[in-house]
Order: sequence, then structure tokens, then C-alpha cells
Amino acid sequence: MMVPTIGQLKQLVAYVQSVVFPDYYPSVEKPEVLDLPDEFYTQLPEVARLIQTDVDAVLHNDPAVSDRGEVILSYPLPFTMVHYRTAHVLYRLGVPRIPRMLTELAHSRTGIDIHPAAQIGDHFCIDHGTGVVIGETTIIGSHVVLYQGVTLGAKNFEYDEQGRPKDLPRHPILEDHVTVYSNTSILGRVRIGHDTIIGGNVWLTRDVPANSIVLQTNPEIKIKLKV
Repeated sequence: MMVPTIGQLKQLVAYVQSVVFPDYYPSVEKPEVLDLPDEFYTQLPEVARLIQTDVDAVLHNDPAVSDRGEVILSYPLPFTMVHYRTAHVLYRLGVPRIPRMLTELAHSRTGIDIHPAAQIGDHFCIDHGTGVVIGETTIIGSHVVLYQGVTLGAKNFEYDEQGRPKDLPRHPILEDHVTVYSNTSILGRVRIGHDTIIGGNVWLTRDVPANSIVLQTNPEIKIKLKV
């Protein structure tokens, strides 16, 4: 496959946006020059359904939202998820280069870095978004909320005989209804049980059972009046 241009990738994104949000984006022709598999287009209705649930998740979790159109047109999550969910389908279909290029386009604009191979369920919400990192083998369930600065990363790597890192499962699994607050790092192939809340500024490298609250113990904060 030829190396796509940025313009061609943006046309693909514009096409998907017109399919997912026809009331907000004008109709765009299919990017025939990219020669994508027919199966990609047959999966677009499911992509659209999932992205609509992501918009629903923002509406449910952010009281500052005034209406659905505000989320679609101005929040970073729908823009990011159009890129990621499109890239994920193409990745699973074995299309080279394009999936990673798509997610990097979203990364450059929103500061949200999602590997196209990561698995993310429905009703996914990222609030604010800047600095979020979701690694390649991450698995995220349904109704998961992440805040800015969250990293779902690897703790360490295994290497083969040539000294290259092995592509093994090495990122977290977040079950359904997990919330992770800002600037928390969850590293390694750990499992966070369903209905768990993880507070901000936590460094976590072990499993957490379902229905838990994880908090970072901080030094006491003292406030003094200026003399």
C-alpha cells in the first residue's frame, strides 16, 4: 500500500465524521485513493454506534455540557474517538501504516495518545484529555472514565535473542465502570476490578479488586498567613 498523505487521512476522517455525525458534518466522498478493504465500510455502522455512546458518556459525566452538539463540535473526545475507532478497525483488518498515522493525528491535536491496537468498550469518556496515554495491549471495558494525565502503560519489557523488546501483553486491563482521576499511572499487566475509583496522582503496579477506592496518601498540607 502506498504511503498516504496527511490530506488523504484527513479526507478519511472527514468521511467518517460525516457518517457518524451527519447532522453536524457535511457529506464527504469515500477516500477511494486509499483503497481500504470493503469490510472497513461494512463495519462503519458499529463504529458510529460506539462513538455515539462515547458522546453519551461525556453528557453523563460532565455537568458543564450544555447540549450534544457542544460535545461533538468542541470536546476533544469525539475527535479522538473518530480517529481511534477508525484506526482500530483498520488495524484489526491488517491495514499497514494508516492506523498509527490516524491516532497520531489525534494525538497531535488533543494530547490524547491511544495506540490503535488498544481495546476500548462502549460509553468511554476522557474528561479534559491532555496527557492521556493508552498503550498497545490495554483492554478497557464499558463505562470507563479517565481524566487528564492518566497513563495506562507498561512497567517493563522482555527482550528476544536479538535484544528487541517482545510484543507481549504488558498494559493494564480496566473492567467496566472504572474511574481514574488525573495524573495517575497504572503500569503493567494488572487488572482493575469493575466499579473501582482510583484517585489522582496514584502510581499503581498491582491488581485492584472490584468495588475498590484507591487513594494516594499525601503529606499534610499546611496553610499559613503571610506575615
